[in-house]
Amino acid sequence: AKLKYLVIHCTATPPGREVSASVIRRLHASPKPAGRGWKQVGYTDMIHLDGRVERLVNNNEDANVDPWEITNGAKGYNSISRHIVYVGGVSKKDVNKPEDTRTEAQKEALKKYVLDFHKRFPDVKIIGHNEVAAKGCPSFDVQAWLKDELKIKN
Repeated sequence: AKLKYLVIHCTATPPGREVSASVIRRLHASPKPAGRGWKQVGYTDMIHLDGRVERLVNNNEDANVDPWEITNGAKGYNSISRHIVYVGGVSKKDVNKPEDTRTEAQKEALKKYVLDFHKRFPDVKIIGHNEVAAKGCPSFDVQAWLKDELKIKN
């Protein structure tokens, strides 16, 4: 299917708590009740606390979402989306409260990632998970960030 969205997510973990790819894989792909029982993880790429971008699901970097590239990031959008996640996104005091916990390194890495993505795929709409699901994720206003900081007309 044609790529229509880049969806930005958070791992819903408190500030300073790193998350590994193996933890994401276990949480998403392990059978219920230990995991979600999905065939694939929810994200193509993950931005770690130090700004390192880790590929979780390979893709051929074209403007289509091939069946083997589909991740489970947002129900109803997966076959037409790529999903990126940053580690963090909830309050240290209350893990049920969304909070923008991006480190400076994560902000810079996400900015670079999104600008590069937008340059390659200018027709793909960039959104936060909360724009297509009743969730706080990614815990910041993606549209305001795109407009004000990245100067992207989405």
